[in-house]
Amino acid sequence: MWICMVYNETDTSVDYRLCQNFGLILSILSLIYLLVCFPLGLCYNVLLVVVNLSNKVSMTMPDVYFVNMAIAGLVLNLVAPVELLSSTFTRWHVWQYSDEVYITLLILFNISSLVIMYSTTLLSLDYYIERALPRTYMSSVYNTKHVCGFIWGGAVLTSFSSLLFYVCNHISTKMVECSKMQNKEAADSIMMFIGYVVPALAVLYAFVLILRIRKESTPLDQDSARLDPSIHRLLLASVCVQFVLWTPYYMTLLVHTVAVAPGYISSAHYLPIYYFLRCVSKLLAFSSSFAMPLMYRQMNKNFSNKLQRLLSRLHCRDQSCPREHSTVQQVVT
Repeated sequence: MWICMVYNETDTSVDYRLCQNFGLILSILSLIYLLVCFPLGLCYNVLLVVVNLSNKVSMTMPDVYFVNMAIAGLVLNLVAPVELLSSTFTRWHVWQYSDEVYITLLILFNISSLVIMYSTTLLSLDYYIERALPRTYMSSVYNTKHVCGFIWGGAVLTSFSSLLFYVCNHISTKMVECSKMQNKEAADSIMMFIGYVVPALAVLYAFVLILRIRKESTPLDQDSARLDPSIHRLLLASVCVQFVLWTPYYMTLLVHTVAVAPGYISSAHYLPIYYFLRCVSKLLAFSSSFAMPLMYRQMNKNFSNKLQRLLSRLHCRDQSCPREHSTVQQVVT
């Protein structure tokens, strides 16, 4: 495995054996993910998107954000098998991708991570707005759809540094100027700040405001326009799961940014440990692509009704079925 290349093939030291054990553990974890988590994530993300888009009338503000996260999860599902079947993650690799493929995967991964983190963040803030000002329509479905569009645009622009890194590797002229843009530590620090620090502070601020509202006795407690109470549990669970799964990956970016300059992780002793932890943290990040739709499926009580209506329409498409009378009212948020 490539993380053990710092040692000689005939090396029998403790560090080399430890590196070999890391490689075996990582290979097993990658195989488990591909056999269990990948198909579950793919199926449930597709199901979440299709069910909600086929019931646009009954979509709420949280549904729009979860659809946005599901689309980002599908992008992660596209990236995951390409990376996990390479020599980076498994001994039984299928291929070794080129630099062009690596940069493409990095861009897609960064875009997905930013979309997921900021969708979670803005869901928290919009939930507070809906609780505080339920009839202002500031957090309406219409506005949320436009916000999600801006999230994808901002994620693409933020990942532009990776694109510059790719372009600079293929430019034969002006290499002096281009080499200044090949600072991977700077790119990691930007991703750490924009992709983790900012969302974490925003979510913390939103939760403080939400807790303040919940402690106050206001007419909102009897307001029929407020969001379903289960949304609060879903919001809390989604925020906790996303940050638990993504924090290790961003911590490895922080370690790479801080420790690479003094050379702490450049020695033969620390380098395999660092790359092993970085690969495991990336596996956890990939896991968010199936954890989120599963949680949404279990905790959103309206999802089953939407799925049943979709299946009924598909069943009645080629048959003469009585017209379905929906009992679900349109939720205006």
